[in-house]
Amino acid sequence: MTVLGISGTPRKLGNSEALLDAALKPFVAANWDVAKILLSEKTIHPCTGCETCVEKRTCSIDDDMHEIYTAYNKCDAIIISSPVYYRNVPAQLKALFDRTFAAKNAPLRGKLGGAIAVGRGHGSGQSIVLNVIYNFYLSCGALCVPGELNGVNAVADKPGDILYQPRRLEQAQVLGRNILSYMDMRRTT
Repeated sequence: MTVLGISGTPRKLGNSEALLDAALKPFVAANWDVAKILLSEKTIHPCTGCETCVEKRTCSIDDDMHEIYTAYNKCDAIIISSPVYYRNVPAQLKALFDRTFAAKNAPLRGKLGGAIAVGRGHGSGQSIVLNVIYNFYLSCGALCVPGELNGVNAVADKPGDILYQPRRLEQAQVLGRNILSYMDMRRTT
């Protein structure tokens, strides 16, 4: 079994990446393969609307998105972690969402998905970002898995701030454990 973790932050070693690492720990303990993609290390250009993908079923843009198409196909579950940028996901993550259209046929159909959002303050858009990620999952055929309540919602500003919030790190692990539990339920039914 493979879980795909995508860190949507353009900032290396950011708080959303730290929460993603925490959410992936239960999968390591369960001996799953863990594939982690850091958008801070990838080049994903925005969709140009050329519709080559509609005609030829492949994206005409040559960048790192093709690696992500492959990762979608290989994963059984996915967790996306994102900072809040102006009450939304950052441009890099939005480009990934838009470019997923070229994968066609609901590339995450039946796979389990979890979401993490980190913002600078309370009410700074975390719930909006969680909804954007969940909408992406639903558009791709994925099944949304909650954390304790919804997705993981955290407040942090400077890189590393989240590491001093054990409760939030634990909530990220709860999300990972919930995905594992849902996967177990699916296997027994």
